[in-house]
Amino acid sequence: MPRATADAIAGTLAGGVSRTIVSPLDVIKIRFQVQLEPTSTRHHFLSADAKAISKYTGVTQAIQDIFREEGLLGFWRGNVPALLLVMPYTAIQFVVIQKFKTLVSGSPREDEHLRLSPKMSFIGGSLAGTAATIAAYPFDLLRTILAAQGEPKVYPNLRSALVEILQTKGARGLYAGLAPSLLEIVPYAGLQFGTYDALKQWTTALNKSRVMSGGGGTESLSGSQQFLCGFSAGSFAKLCCHPLDVVKKRFQVQGLARHPRYGAGIQVREYKNIWDAIQMILAKEGWRGLYKGTLPSVVKAAPAAAITFVVYEAVLHWLTSLAA
Repeated sequence: MPRATADAIAGTLAGGVSRTIVSPLDVIKIRFQVQLEPTSTRHHFLSADAKAISKYTGVTQAIQDIFREEGLLGFWRGNVPALLLVMPYTAIQFVVIQKFKTLVSGSPREDEHLRLSPKMSFIGGSLAGTAATIAAYPFDLLRTILAAQGEPKVYPNLRSALVEILQTKGARGLYAGLAPSLLEIVPYAGLQFGTYDALKQWTTALNKSRVMSGGGGTESLSGSQQFLCGFSAGSFAKLCCHPLDVVKKRFQVQGLARHPRYGAGIQVREYKNIWDAIQMILAKEGWRGLYKGTLPSVVKAAPAAAITFVVYEAVLHWLTSLAA
């Protein structure tokens, strides 16, 4: 089996498994990010507009509200387009990053890839993230809209949302928010892959020194070690890039006519560009506005990255063993 095919299959399965598991956290994160009002009772008290009514004021409260109003399935709102996004996205990402590492190292061997510097992993991850984002972006937009709409639904299903966007905004409407998305994904994917590879190198060296000192074990990473490396890489990358994710989500839901109980809506073309969006968020919501949804975002991103890397490595190992 060609390595690119194996990477694509492993990446597809890894993305699908990871996405389905962390979907509830993603829904909560998006609800926070697109809410213009403060997202905690403490921040609401400190805000300039103390009379504003906040729909969601904390993770626990958001979980209770979504469950009461939308049922258990509400936590998987938008999961179909999310899977259509994540599965090809992850497949493309791993194919591109492996092709890049093979090109730079001159070898398809994993041990040669581990010798690459974290800087090269950062560059490869950025290229992979950019390619995957452009290819799968319309599904990211549809996922965000369906996850953010709440009840009553603005769009009953994926098809209705797609048709409405094409009729009112044209094909360009499916790429609303692409610029901040690319601005986010370049450092995010680069940091995630760069940090993951750096941690893998460090952990492999630690295992090797333990074996040489007679402590037992093997040089290769265990499943728990892969999980911890992915968990740490996902947390670090998300903390660094979260404000750009907030800006992207605001662009994606411009003009979405949600029920008034979800707070003020974001009007069509409310933000002229990325810089204008950042300035408006800072002026109206303060620095906290750029970090809305950070807790569920990091809580989601860390295990999502960990699960993705673990499943990818496991499936790739299985496919390689079948071909041997």
